[in-house]
Order: sequence, then structure tokens, then C-alpha cells
Amino acid sequence: MPGNSFGQAFRLTTWGESHGPGVGCSVDGCPAGLPLTVEAIQRELDRRRVGQSKVSSQRQEPDHVEILSGIFDGRTTGTPISMLVRNSDAKPSHYEQIQDLYRPGHADYSWDAKYGFRDWRGGGRSSARETIGRVAGGAIAKLLLARSGVQILAYTLQLGDLRAVVIDEEEIERNIMRCPDAEVAALMVQQVDQARRSLDSLGGIVEVRARGVPPGLGEPVFDKLQADIGKAMFSVPAIKGVEFGEGFGVINLRGSQNNDPFVRRDDGTIGTSTNRHGGILGGISTGEEIIVRLAAKPPASIAQAQQTVDRDGNEASITVHGRHDPTVLPRLVPIAEAMLALVLADHLLRQRMARV
Repeated sequence: MPGNSFGQAFRLTTWGESHGPGVGCSVDGCPAGLPLTVEAIQRELDRRRVGQSKVSSQRQEPDHVEILSGIFDGRTTGTPISMLVRNSDAKPSHYEQIQDLYRPGHADYSWDAKYGFRDWRGGGRSSARETIGRVAGGAIAKLLLARSGVQILAYTLQLGDLRAVVIDEEEIERNIMRCPDAEVAALMVQQVDQARRSLDSLGGIVEVRARGVPPGLGEPVFDKLQADIGKAMFSVPAIKGVEFGEGFGVINLRGSQNNDPFVRRDDGTIGTSTNRHGGILGGISTGEEIIVRLAAKPPASIAQAQQTVDRDGNEASITVHGRHDPTVLPRLVPIAEAMLALVLADHLLRQRMARV
């Protein structure tokens, strides 16, 4: 089946292309009675949209969301919630000269190999503009999770070799890199600007955390919580690596060092004194903070001349013009939050059916 939908009890379907009339989504399974406003969704979309600063694409899209169904008197009705964002600054002419060339680092060839036909206007469906639907759906998931005390927060942890040392959560939305370390954020902006001037791009790491997640979420064996989170994150354009808790650092530890001792808290609940497991054991949440890190590649669209071939295999040189992100990290932050929220909302609803 086509892979345009995600989730079971809380299900998101996205649609639309980068340079088509618009993009959007449908959310099915949201319980009735949840207070929901356009402003709540718009707030998240504004964090994701292009043209915010010199470290993002200069395409100018207001990304105004329209809710078409599933809401009455400011609350969800329990029926599918459809949302639309119209494309107002699409410029497919930027791609006409290279429509028969395969852009290095892009999905042009792989889409041709699968379908024998593709939308060459900015990548069409494979463009990161598709993530608008994810962020809109994730905004609803966040509201649903908040009713159970769950909070989700993401930030730029690393750009190239620059890594945040201080984690000041109040600082995240104060700088254009969405980095929790003000001094490192300033250095990141300089490095992105240098890469942009060199007609190049940079990758890095976004860390996303979920607090207040109740223990018990996750469905063994194949729908383990980290498996669904991993699938969600790997479905985001540009993501090349995902790790939980200590992540790949576990290879340097012994079991006696990596195990998190269980303790009884002052309030009588059970937890762990450390959190190397990142909030998930056996595919099920433990109640500790869920910690996920995403490795994002440098954006593939750069204005340097590169070697490629055309659809017939003839050698060619390609220069990708247009408006592109020199790094995806600041705009990846709300997308990462949305994807984690979608998974947790889905498993929260599934957990309600797990026992009497």
C-alpha cells in the first residue's frame, strides 16, 4: 500500500507537492471534545515555515492553515480533521532547465526507478514541504498529550563540529539556530553563513525529548515504542541516523556501567536513578524522559556545479538554482517534535485499549 499514512489509533495522512496548489493532511482517530483552534496549529507551522532567517530558505510562504473538517464550536468532533496550506510562492520555472538531470543527493533517480515518472518541480512529493502536514497533525497530537501531562521539546544540539555545552531551554527560541547554548548558537550562525557564501550546506544533530510520558506505552514485538519512533524519524527528509538515550555510546560501556538502577521515588512511584536507556526498555516506556537524537545530512540542493547524468545516462554538469536551506536544523526542530508527538499520541490511545 502507498506509504502516505502513519499511525494506527491516531492516524495521519499527508498529501500535496512542493510546487503544486497546496499541501495538507488528514488526522483520523482524534477523540471528540479536544479544544482546538487554528491559532494552535498556526503557531507550530510558523516555527517550521521558510523565510524565517538567513539560515533558512528565502522562499516566502505564509503557510496559513485552513481547517476544513472535524471541528465544531472550537472542539474536535471525533471525525477526520482535514487541513490545507496553499502554496503561494511556488516557482517551478527554477527547475525547468534541470528537469531531465538527476540532482546529486536527491530522490530524482530513485523516484524514476520506482515510478518511471516524477514531478520534477522541486522534488514534488519528496520535498521537505510535505512536512507541513506532519507539523499540523503533530500540533493536534501535542494538545492531546498535554492533557496527560506530556511535554515535548527539541533543539539544535550540534552543527558540524559545534556542539551545545549549555542546555538552557529558555534560549532555544531566542536564536535563529534554535540552539540552547547562546554562545555556540552565535558560532553556528557564522558557520552557516560561511557555508552559504561558499554555495555549500551543513548537517548536524537535533535532540528531542518527551517528559511526563507514562510508563507502559509501546506494543511488543514489532510495534515497540522505539521502533515506531525510529520509523517516524527516518521518514523525515534528510535524516540519516537516529539514536536513543546513550545511543551509540553504549559500545564503550560495560553492562555494569550501562544498566540504570531502579529506585523508589519519594512519591511512591518506581523509576531509575540514571537514564542511559532513554526512557524505553523492552520497547515500552519506563516513565523516564524519552531522549532521541537525529542526525541530519547537509541539504543536497547547493549552487555549486556538480557531476551527474541525465535520464538517458549521458554525463552532464548540474547547478541547482532557487531558494534552499543552507542547513535544515532550525526547521527540523518543530518537525522532530511533531513526529515524536504523533507516535506518543498513537500509543497513548492504543494503551487505553490494552487492559480493562
